[in-house]
Amino acid sequence: MIAASLLVAPADFAQQSKKHGGKKNKDQEAAAQSATPSPGSGAQVPLPIGHEAKGLVLPDIDENGRLRGRFVAGTARRVDQDHMQFRELNITTYTEDNQIDLQIAMADSVLDLNTHVLSSPQRTTIKRADFEIVGDTARFDTAARHGTITGNVKMVITDQSKLRPQKSP
Repeated sequence: MIAASLLVAPADFAQQSKKHGGKKNKDQEAAAQSATPSPGSGAQVPLPIGHEAKGLVLPDIDENGRLRGRFVAGTARRVDQDHMQFRELNITTYTEDNQIDLQIAMADSVLDLNTHVLSSPQRTTIKRADFEIVGDTARFDTAARHGTITGNVKMVITDQSKLRPQKSP
């Protein structure tokens, strides 16, 4: 089983958008104003139950205001009080020095707002500068910052130098 680190945490979208001067359309403004808090997270989810938004962008910002990740969904739908469904979800995570770390592509996924676990029953791709992993299903525990990809997993390593121990001269 292969594990990859990433963080997925819906931030208070209305607050984040205001901080960063983001522009929202009328649907996004209405969704942000009527958002309900997710149980146990302290953050707000930008969609009322049953509504769908296209092109939803969720930043993941740490307690120091640093961008840890960015989630761009083709469509996002609040399924119920505890779940959000994403279609064509693209996640980009960043290192501490604001460099791109991981890029994750999920065709269909569901985020459990209580456990902060993002699950995808469809083929998922994770890319980093030195590797690419593809598997039939993915599950990411965003609180613990780790995940698993299972079923027909294929990994291509493009930079093996980082895997070998460096010899001292």
